[in-house]
Amino acid sequence: MSAKEYDVIIVGGGVTGAATVRDCALRGLSTLLIERGDICDGASGRNHGLLHSGARYAVTDREGAEECIRENRILRRIASNCVEQTEGLFISLPEDGLDYQANFIKKCREAGIDAEAIDPAEALRMEPAINPRIIGAVKVPDASVDPFRLVDAHILDAQRHGADILKFTAVTELVKEGDRVVGVKTSKGDVIRAREVVLAAGIWTAGLAQAAGVKIGMMPSKGALIIYGHRVANMVINRCRKPANADILVPGDVVSVLGTTSDKVPVETCDDMHATPEEVDLLMREGEQLVPSLAHTRIIRAYAGVRPLVVADPAGDGRNVSRGIVLLDHETRDGVPGLITITGGKLTTARLMAEMATDLICKKLGSSARCETAVRALPGSEGRKPRFKDPFNMRAAIGRHGTEVAQMDFEKGGEIICECESVTRAEIEYAVKQFGVRNISDLRRHTRIGMGTCQGSFCIRKVAAVLADILSVSAEELVREYMQERWKGMTPVLWGDTLREAEYMQKTNRDEI
Repeated sequence: MSAKEYDVIIVGGGVTGAATVRDCALRGLSTLLIERGDICDGASGRNHGLLHSGARYAVTDREGAEECIRENRILRRIASNCVEQTEGLFISLPEDGLDYQANFIKKCREAGIDAEAIDPAEALRMEPAINPRIIGAVKVPDASVDPFRLVDAHILDAQRHGADILKFTAVTELVKEGDRVVGVKTSKGDVIRAREVVLAAGIWTAGLAQAAGVKIGMMPSKGALIIYGHRVANMVINRCRKPANADILVPGDVVSVLGTTSDKVPVETCDDMHATPEEVDLLMREGEQLVPSLAHTRIIRAYAGVRPLVVADPAGDGRNVSRGIVLLDHETRDGVPGLITITGGKLTTARLMAEMATDLICKKLGSSARCETAVRALPGSEGRKPRFKDPFNMRAAIGRHGTEVAQMDFEKGGEIICECESVTRAEIEYAVKQFGVRNISDLRRHTRIGMGTCQGSFCIRKVAAVLADILSVSAEELVREYMQERWKGMTPVLWGDTLREAEYMQKTNRDEI
């Protein structure tokens, strides 16, 4: 790649980088995306999977709320295969009162968000799991979105329009000639040149920019979350009050995700982020106020991500800092041409962020190509999903990949390997071919293997055998690596039956190795 010069190099393979590489490729720009790990391996894969309606921000950030509802409607159209249209409820408990709810509905409607007050009894009929003590409820167009599927779809479309994707390769330096950034140097020793370099690496953007003499004030805001072992509700449940800890429960596939906290953390801790026992206790205590059955629902994992908040003065906590989109043209801002930063925002607004960044790139490169990402369906979401005579072993794959299942050979690979998520050998082979899967942790991000109720306890040996056969590697080493990785995030939440199950999983796989 060092012999090739690109129009654009994008640093960061999360949802913002993936959306930007797609937009650039669709506009005919020669584009390279570089990611130090796997696609969606950072903050983009460590959220609650909410497709925001904008309602959460309506009271405090009208602009952000309006962006969310517009993008919500767009993603339901272009990424229908990644979105589950659950809808959402904001519930008020006696201690919350109804004053906030009245203002909340008013602000939602001002931002163009459909917010309908419903009778508490009706809310309980719609979603029996919610706290029966509610005194008010508001229905909003929230939804659930799978971030891994969403990022994968963007990457596939970018590649099919000529973009190059370079994974497991870190950018170690921004290469400059005079004041201009002309490319990047990678951890593999390559120097790759481009007319424009875009930083879309989340919280790690600031360090890369600083190496090029550019200062970006960023405040890492940690959010801890809990995954419960099954879907306790089928709608997104929010607490109708000022943003606080543990005020949202999101259903996703076969599990439920409770979040989140918001705490300022040092930048140097961002590469080793995990939920603490204290955060888990807080989330459990507050989550039970949303859905009482969480008090006795099995927890299978706790994890944490880092929000990339840009601030003029990084003081205070993350809830009082704007989470809006930040697009920085370092030529006009810092006198460093050839460098652009796109950060902030949310999973829901990534497509809009990419459009803004690509508009700026095209202006600098003299291109008049227009953005098509708001109207062009992503791979898997084009038209109707295929139908099969015997869909049992294909149903989950169709749900995950939509029209992309046409590229999977179910006749030869129809055996179900992971029963929790109904993943077949055909889907595993597709993931290896399309996404360069190297191990079971990579495979998990692209197929949900090991994300279900058993967390890999009963299928991991079969998964390893299939993957080892495809990759010609050691199955035992694949299992060992997976077990070491998946144990992270489990220790803060183990007790009772969960602890016994985890010890059984460890012992079974250790004995077989």
